[in-house]
This record gives sequence, C-alpha cells and structure tokens, in this order.
Amino acid sequence: MTSSHYLAGLFAPRSIAVIGASEKPGSIGHVILKNLLANGYKGRLVAVNPRYPTVLDQPCVVSIEAAGGAVDLAIITTAPRTIAEIIAQCGRAGVRNAIVVSHPASVAANSATTERRIRDAALNAGVRFLGPKSLGIVCPHAALNATFTEISALPGDLALVAQSGAMCASVLDWATMNRIGLSLAVSLGEAMNVDFGEVLDYLANDERTRYILLHVEKIRHARRFISALRSAARIKPVILLKSGNHVGDEMADPDAAELADQVFDAAVRRAGVVRVRDLGQLFHAARALASGFHPRGSRLAILSNGTGPARMAADSARRLGIPLPALAPATVTTLKPLLPREWKGHNPIDLGGDASSERYLEATRQLAQDAQIDAILVVLSPLALVSPQAVAEGLVDIARNSRTTLCCCFMGGAQVAGARQILEEAGIPVFRTPDTVIELFHNISTYYQNQKLLLQVPSPGRPMAGGRSGSGRVLVDALIAERRRVLSRMEAHALLHTYGVPVRPSMVAHTATEAMFVAEQIGLPVDVHLESPDLADAFDEQAVRRKLTSIESVRTALHDLVEARRQGAPEQRIHGVTIAPHGEHPHGRLFMVKVLRDPVFGPVILLGAGGSQGEALRDHAVALPPLNRYLARKLIDATRIGHTLGEHGKYPAADSQALEDALLGISNMVCELPALDTLEINPLVVDASGCLAVDARLSIDPSRGAGQGRYAHMAIHPYPAHLRQEWPMRDGSVIRVRPVRPEDAPLEQAFVNAMSDESRYFRFMDSTRELPPSQIVRLTQVDYDREMALIAVIDEGGAERQIGSARYVQTPDGEAVEFGLAVDDGWQKCGLGRRLMEAIIDCAREKLYRSMVGDVLADNHKMLSLMSRLGFAVMPHPDGNELKRVVKPLRE
Repeated sequence: MTSSHYLAGLFAPRSIAVIGASEKPGSIGHVILKNLLANGYKGRLVAVNPRYPTVLDQPCVVSIEAAGGAVDLAIITTAPRTIAEIIAQCGRAGVRNAIVVSHPASVAANSATTERRIRDAALNAGVRFLGPKSLGIVCPHAALNATFTEISALPGDLALVAQSGAMCASVLDWATMNRIGLSLAVSLGEAMNVDFGEVLDYLANDERTRYILLHVEKIRHARRFISALRSAARIKPVILLKSGNHVGDEMADPDAAELADQVFDAAVRRAGVVRVRDLGQLFHAARALASGFHPRGSRLAILSNGTGPARMAADSARRLGIPLPALAPATVTTLKPLLPREWKGHNPIDLGGDASSERYLEATRQLAQDAQIDAILVVLSPLALVSPQAVAEGLVDIARNSRTTLCCCFMGGAQVAGARQILEEAGIPVFRTPDTVIELFHNISTYYQNQKLLLQVPSPGRPMAGGRSGSGRVLVDALIAERRRVLSRMEAHALLHTYGVPVRPSMVAHTATEAMFVAEQIGLPVDVHLESPDLADAFDEQAVRRKLTSIESVRTALHDLVEARRQGAPEQRIHGVTIAPHGEHPHGRLFMVKVLRDPVFGPVILLGAGGSQGEALRDHAVALPPLNRYLARKLIDATRIGHTLGEHGKYPAADSQALEDALLGISNMVCELPALDTLEINPLVVDASGCLAVDARLSIDPSRGAGQGRYAHMAIHPYPAHLRQEWPMRDGSVIRVRPVRPEDAPLEQAFVNAMSDESRYFRFMDSTRELPPSQIVRLTQVDYDREMALIAVIDEGGAERQIGSARYVQTPDGEAVEFGLAVDDGWQKCGLGRRLMEAIIDCAREKLYRSMVGDVLADNHKMLSLMSRLGFAVMPHPDGNELKRVVKPLRE
C-alpha cells in the first residue's frame, strides 16, 4: 500500500509548510502558496516567513520550528545560500520531507560548496528532498498543486516524472488540454537526494497509477535506476523520453555520443520500457496506452485508398524496421475481388481511388483473419466514393470483434473530423499523417517486445564447452599481482579460451631464433604480430606480417617489424612477437566483438561487422550483459551482418549457434571479471565449421570492482546461480533451494493457495485467499540486488512443487533489509523455516547489509520463537501492540 511507503509524506502530505511564502506577485513563494489555496488543498497549510504576519490571508510563522504540530512536507523557496540551514531546521522540527525550488536566475549561485552543504544538512537531519531546481509536485486526487506554474491537472491514472521543470510544465499543459488525468506529477530537478529510483519504487506501488511517463536527462546511479525501472515496468507500462547525454556532460565526439545513446537504448530495452524520441511521440504513446492500444506483435499490414499515402507509410515502416509480411494465400484470394486487377497480392494494399466504404471494411475484415498479420494500419483519404464516418463506425465494430489491432490515418481536415472523433472515442489511435501513426505503432509494439526482454534473467551460467571460468579469475589475479594492465595476444587468447571462446593458438617469441622454432612447431604458414603494450592501435596492419611460408621469412619479418618500430616510435616498448597459424576462411563471415565501459552503465558488449573494413561499415549493435541465448540471438539479429549467416549464393549457412556460444562466453567473462576493462576480438570468423577468434586484445583495470560486492560492476544483476543448494532431509527426500525466477509465478500462486488461512494471514497479514497477479509479479520478478527471494521446491509427480520461501527487500536507507518467510503447512516443524532463514541471512551478509528487520504479528508465537533462536531481538512495534519488530545485526 502506498500509504505505508516511506515517501508518502513527500507525495501525499497531510500538512504542508511553504518556507519563503510571500505577498510579492510572481515570486516562487507567492505562486506556490496561491496554487495550494486555489486548488482547494484540504490538508493543513503553514506559511513561513519572518517578514509577514500573514500571507494571502494565511497566518505566517517566523520559522518552521515555530509551526506547531506535525508537518509532513516543507516546500523551500528561499535563496540557495539559506537552504542548508532551513533543512537543518526542518530536521529539528520533525519535518522529514522537503521540496527545494530554485528560481532559474539563482541557479548560478548553486556552487559545489553550497550543494555539499545541502547534502550534509539533509543527511544529518534525516530529511529527504526533491531538487534543487524542482518545479514541485502535482497530485490532483488530493487537490494538491505545489508547483511554480499555474497549470492545473485533472485526476487520472497517468504519472509523470521529469528532471526538467519546463518539460514537466509542458506535459501538464498537454494533459489538461487533452483531458488526460494524472495520478501524480513530480519534477526531480537536480535529483541531489530523491532520484528516479525511489520515485519509481513509489509509483510501482501506487494504486492510483496505471502508466508512468519519464523524462530523463542524466543518471546518477545506474544500478538503482535500472533496478527500479525494471521493477516498475513489470507492473505498469513505462514510457521514457531522454534528452541530452545520460552521462551528464556534452560529448564533443559525435561517434562517442551516438554510442552512449545506443547504450542507454540497450539499457531501457532490457528494462521493458518503451523509449520515444520527442515530446510528440511521448504524448501519442501516453494516449495510446491509456486507451488500451496493445498490438500482439510487430507484423503490420497497410491498407489505403491511394498509392502515395500507402508508400509513405511503407517507407516509414521499413526505416523503423517494422516487418510488412507477405499475406497468406487465402487472404490474397479473398482480397482480389476487392482490389484493382493489377494488384499482385503485395503488402501494402492499395484499394484504389474508387474504393467504397464497404470495400474498405470488407478488406479490413479479411486482413484481420490472416494469422500472419498482427496489426492493420488503415490509411484513408477523403475521396468521393468513400464515407469517412461509415468507415470509422465499421472499424470500431471490427476492433470489438477481432484480435488484430487497428490503427488509423485519416488524412484531411473538416471532411474526416467526425470520423476521427468516432475512432478516438473508441480508443483506436488515429492521426493525420502516415509517419506519425507508424512511429506510434513502432513505439508501442517495441514496448511489448521489450517486455519479453524484461523477463530474461540470465545467469553467468556454466563455462561453455572447454571453458574453466574459475581459472580465469586466477589468471587475472596473477596479472593484477604483477601490476599488469595490457595483456599480450597469447594471454588474451588464453583468457578467452578459459571462458569457452574458440581462439587461434599462438605463442610468443622474443628473438629471431625463438620465432623460427615457434613457427616450425606451430606449422607454416604463420602470421607474426609485433607485441607492445604501447601500440596506439592494437590491430595496426603495420605491426603484422601475414601468411609467412618459410622460417627465413619469419626471421626477416621479426627484424623488419622491430626495426620499423624503433625508427618510427623509439619510445615504445617491444616485447617480442606473437606467432599464430595462418588460416583461410573463404566462406567466413567476419564479426567484431568489443567489451567497452560506459561511464554510467558499466560493461557493454558491442557486436558488429569485423575485418579491416568493419569500422567503416558502421554496422553494430550493443547489449548490456549478462546475456542468455535469447538475448545473444537478439544482439546478432540487430546487425546487418547477422542476417548473412544463412545460406546465400555460394556461401553455405554459417554456424550461428557457435556465434551465440562465443557471445555467452564473453558475457560470462564480463560477469565474473570486474577488472576486465576493454576487450576487442577482430575478426571473429563464423562459418559452417564454427566460430574462431583470430585476433584479440584485452586490458584490465585492477581498481574496478575492488572492495565491492559480487556483480557490483554491472548495471543488471545476473541470476545468482551460485546460490542454488540441495538439502537432503531425514526422510531421504531432497529439497532444492534456488533464487526465484519469473517463470515460477504458477508455483508461487499454487504455494499461496495451498496455505491454511492461518499461515496465509501470518505471512501477508490479510485473509485474501488468492494473490492478485500484480503481487505475484512482485514475488517472482526480483532484481537480485536490492531484493532476494529463495524458494524451496520438491519433485512431486514429475513436477516441481514449492514448499517454502524466504525473501528480503532493501529498506529505504540502503543499510538494512526487511525479510519475509513462509513454509508449507505440511513441512512445518521440519527445520525448513530455520534453514531458509539462515540461507537468506547469508545472502544479506554477502551484500554487506548492516541488519535484517521484520514485522511479526504478536500472536504468531512460532515465528517469534524461531526469530529468538536465530538471534533476532524481539521489540515493541511503533505502530501498536498487534505487531512485534524483530531485528538482527548482520555485522560483527
């Protein structure tokens, strides 16, 4: 329930103090207090300003400490230099929430020193605040408009969170004009204290919010942002608009800025969010989701009564990668009588300028029955033989009786206005131009595709064939001990081999004589690469000699490479040469794989076209690890070169699974080696015989991950497979304990349904027999970082049955966790509850939490007894005698 959320006092305050309230028209304190009064806020209002006895006919006190009575929220409108002291006063007055609003003209005064003082004051006072530079909040259901804008909002189920005050005001104005209601609008401003993660947590649990709009400029805490975004998107649609660079600084290098944007895109895709590119798309997507627009897939058929509009729509669809599938033969047969004789059965479908309303509707009905079509775009121009209103009414009827999604483009003005209104009232998206409706369809269908990505919970997994990931950690530790950063080719290949990535064998030679012997041992022909940690370009063709067919040429090559480097770059260190067998791959597809470090999101895997011309082709896609096979396949399909793996011409089909395996091995490497800084494999050759890393360079940074928890270097926490356990019981049965997965929802629901009324009441503190789907989602889709859930299962009749669960979720201060425990009635008194609690306590200790807390009903004597035996202190609960608070320290 939102009422128990720790930010309820910030977003649903029962009393508000406006600090800096003023009689001066146009001042922040005047506008905000005036808005609160004008909107009819029903809670207690306190004006604070030592200069006035009253403000807007409200009694005015000299300071927040003189307010008398409890105040949930303080809105601070004073100059930046006063904010730290006022926050300290709020703490002394027992005010725990604040909004810091700064006028744009005063932003320059917000120096780093001022910001540090504000942060320290809030931390010492125990005050959570929005801003600085926040526009404020709007909560229409509470008649609350605490913003520096005169725009009111209607109550509804759409929530808005924006960093920019101007963007927040724009969306508020648009929503009011279009009669779209809001549950809450929050302007984060600089997000110095309360940020996206915490607001998203609040909205995910807010019963009035069904949809969430986000405007993002920069991100401070990637793991917290992605974790909260994923958590919210599992329950409610989230639409995101980003402006600027998520790192927070403008990038002079356009290629770097483009890559940073691609990384952000990859992150939000994994979070199950739809990202839009401009304010117009944000508005359209919000309206479409609010009306229940839900394409079941991305395959689109375009139906029009004109060639030009149909081609415009088709061009936009192809540009955005929307598939326009071939129609089923049966559909072509039924459509032919309705279309011009020259129609060849293609999609888009042009009915011709003489199309009547009846032909429009009959063609739509036939397309709606085609299993290869997920959605239909109906494009209508107001020509003489068609009635826009009749078509609109017929489309509404078709939409009610079909699983196929409809969207419309009714081009024109007055002649189609009535038809547009009919469609809008029925919840069918309708626009004036094909481009706009195609963009909307792309955004919303992408959202539902991204929801599938959200359900992927890859684990680091077992080593790939021939791999030994434990050896990889030992090898890197040895390099760190030697204070090494750049690995030789031989070392890079060995490390890749450790994680199951097929590599070309290689050896290092330091003298011409060694080089000849190595070449003879490996077998001619060979390639010879100069080894130097100082090379600006690790793949510099000037530092390699290829396809050497004699040992004399090997000796000459070493001499030439070394002399050329000493002449051209005498300061560079030379560590000999790496010699590897030369291989021909006439049917190979050349890929490139990189591991890069994004300043915010951490490790990123980039896949694209490789070889000497790979960079020039600008064909690549990025993904955030961890990957599983589904995500690896998606990454391959996102590149143009990935579509060449099938058989074509003289080229036999390449082994795409071998490429997937290599990507999974690299993903495992990234997960398990926090010190891995950069990796480049170029080329990675894929042909019918498999996959081979021909050349690779790798560097490490010992400072990365030092002293941090497992997987702390990653934006998305992998599935913690290392927590799986098997517990033999006294009766010979075996209980398997593992972290929960999204696909465990049926197990969890059956487990809850099988509980006795008493057990269910003790666990959930209510008498509901069946949990709603949203709560099952919360129980089974966890992020393994801020929360953990272990379930105990047994085999019964060839299927798994859940018999227990233990979980924790991080408390708002980030220092402790709150636990929950449930055991099947038939498995109580077997020691299962104790063992589950010990396992979940170990998980919390591994994450370095300070303590574990829980609320237990006072008459749940069995649970209180177990807690005492486990070392929890049983204490009175601040909310009354019906509950007990149990606390266990986790640090010595």
